Amino acid sequence: MEAIAAELEEFCSTLTREPDFDAAELRAYDTADLLALTTAAERIRGAQPGTVVTVGDRHGALTLGAAAVLGATGVRAYQDPLLAERALAQNAARLDLAGSYSAEPLGETLLAGAETVLVQLPRGLEALEEIAWKIARFAPPDVRVFAAGRVKHMTLAQNEVLAKYFGEVAAGLGWRKSRVVQAAGPTPQFAGAEPPFPKWGADRELPFGLAAFGATFGGTKLDHGSRLLLSTFAAGQGRDAWGGSPGRTHIFDLGCGSGVLAVSAALALPSAAVIASDQSDAAVRSTALTAGAAGVAGRVAIHRADGAEAVADGWADLVLLNPPFHTGATVHAGVGQRLIRDCARVLRPGGELRIVFNSHLGYRPLLEQAIGPVRQLARDATFTVLSVTRR
Repeated sequence: MEAIAAELEEFCSTLTREPDFDAAELRAYDTADLLALTTAAERIRGAQPGTVVTVGDRHGALTLGAAAVLGATGVRAYQDPLLAERALAQNAARLDLAGSYSAEPLGETLLAGAETVLVQLPRGLEALEEIAWKIARFAPPDVRVFAAGRVKHMTLAQNEVLAKYFGEVAAGLGWRKSRVVQAAGPTPQFAGAEPPFPKWGADRELPFGLAAFGATFGGTKLDHGSRLLLSTFAAGQGRDAWGGSPGRTHIFDLGCGSGVLAVSAALALPSAAVIASDQSDAAVRSTALTAGAAGVAGRVAIHRADGAEAVADGWADLVLLNPPFHTGATVHAGVGQRLIRDCARVLRPGGELRIVFNSHLGYRPLLEQAIGPVRQLARDATFTVLSVTRR
């Protein structure tokens, strides 16, 4: 194992995170990638073309490691974050491995004929359940899943989710603070069952339902940060409330999740054009369903995009932002800082960014420097809502 791991680590050390958010303390791979590949190495080396699948590969370590080091051909890969997908593509092109894999949606085209599935365990159980159901539904009966993660982020609940869909679930020994859970024997009752996703939820403060696929931030619930941000409009705080906003004809929801902010804006301001974007595949699919059920699908343009790249310079009268504060499982304020700088570009002079964030992150100095004057609209024990005017 150590020899294979060393060969894989030497290869993975050539990978970069570009164009994903990068920092000195972040790497394009971790030991969970190495352990998944080494644990499955014998199966991968003897695999027929097109029978190895990766799910959740962050920057290419699983997909390209399987191809370049273990000899897999026709690898199929699904990644929820757009930046992970682009990082894999850039690494593959740079290493002359572009033809070794194909990017596929999470479903039958990804999993049909899959014999070995390598999974980077997602942060949420809902995301894991959707992955497990899709594998059990579309992969052959002899499929084997190798789900890897860092021990500090792994729980028994993840094994329980896998056990809902597979007859055999077993955790391997820890190695360099990582572990692999293997699953096999898809339970046949799910072959014709209704899919568990998307799920729908309701909130007493919302006049519409929320749809969510597994990896969608907040799921089917109105998260606390968005609730606090919306309360500043309902209370008429800031320069004006939803109903008193005739000048707000172009609204951008950056990091739309399930679509709660974009749909709220579209319902409150029926003459406004609304753009919603998120780099998460699950999020944009969820927002589309939420907007459709609320009757505003024709006025909410939805994009899977990196930051604000789908929006023209100076287009927005109002930007709504509830930024993430992590990259993968790593908490890092730089992710939100990157989005704040995007907001400066897309806001028109005099336009407003309304942002909610964990108070300890201290974004105010950057907001003042990058965008303009800042006023606090709300604050509780966890979150702060600010209004920032584009100078």
